[in-house]
Amino acid sequence: MTTQTCLLRGALTVVASAAFVLAWSSGFIAAKVATTDASLWTVLLWRYLPLAVVLVAVCLATGALRGLRAADLRRQAMVGVFSQLGYVVFVYASVAAGISTGTTALIDAVQPLVVATLVGPILGLRVRGASWVGLSLGIVGVALVVGSQLGGSGAEPAAYLFPALAMLCLIAATFVDRRRPNDLPILTTLAIHVVVVAVALTVIALATGNAVPPATPGFWLATAFTALVPSLLAYGLYWWLIRRIGVTSLNALLFAVAPTTAVAGALVFGEDFSALTVLGFVVSGVAVAIVLVAESGASRRPAATRPVAADAMQAG
Repeated sequence: MTTQTCLLRGALTVVASAAFVLAWSSGFIAAKVATTDASLWTVLLWRYLPLAVVLVAVCLATGALRGLRAADLRRQAMVGVFSQLGYVVFVYASVAAGISTGTTALIDAVQPLVVATLVGPILGLRVRGASWVGLSLGIVGVALVVGSQLGGSGAEPAAYLFPALAMLCLIAATFVDRRRPNDLPILTTLAIHVVVVAVALTVIALATGNAVPPATPGFWLATAFTALVPSLLAYGLYWWLIRRIGVTSLNALLFAVAPTTAVAGALVFGEDFSALTVLGFVVSGVAVAIVLVAESGASRRPAATRPVAADAMQAG
């Protein structure tokens, strides 16, 4: 691989990582905006149902579903239930319960430490010393920002289980996907996830009487945005980056999602934002840098010196 190719590849990864952070962060803000005029079930139904139709049509037109194995379909259906249904429902429930968008994202940002703890025994990957330093520092940054925002929340203490459950859903989805090599195109993967979620939400919305959408333009603008950015762009980048930079590096980016969401929540909704929040932002940024540098350096080592499971995962 030439130097120019390496530079282009690195630049593409940086741009994709930045886009992922912004797109993923936008989902928390959109959740609060979208549920202003309708229940979370109505919003989520119309976020996913039209998108499912479009993705299936594109897959049929491009032949992206050709050769799809039943085993892959079952596994990705399960991944979709965890990653988009479970995760998104609990995020929306958290925001609806009165937890600030920033705090919801920040609790989710504990995910990298949980992932790092489970990576070894489940996927056979070794988390390096420098990565542990970065991950631990990221927890400190998250704790600083959470501490700066808890005082302004009127949510019941039990409601804080919602973002924690969202985090666990995304972890489960990541592990189910990564335990076997996934060579499906990203488009196919997303189509399976979105269709499964759309079917489940249709049943839930009809059963609860929340299928009819409001006629307000704001509702449709919000649902269109959540379909295109958090559902399509953010999740597409999530699965693309996980193949390119690995689980540990990708999840370290969630440390950047958390303070980014806190800033956006302060600007858009007037949520608490103080000097302590800024300090947490800086600490989290340093944590991301440490993990990404450590994992990037490890990926440049000769293949013979890296664990076999790590190579298989990166290629998956």
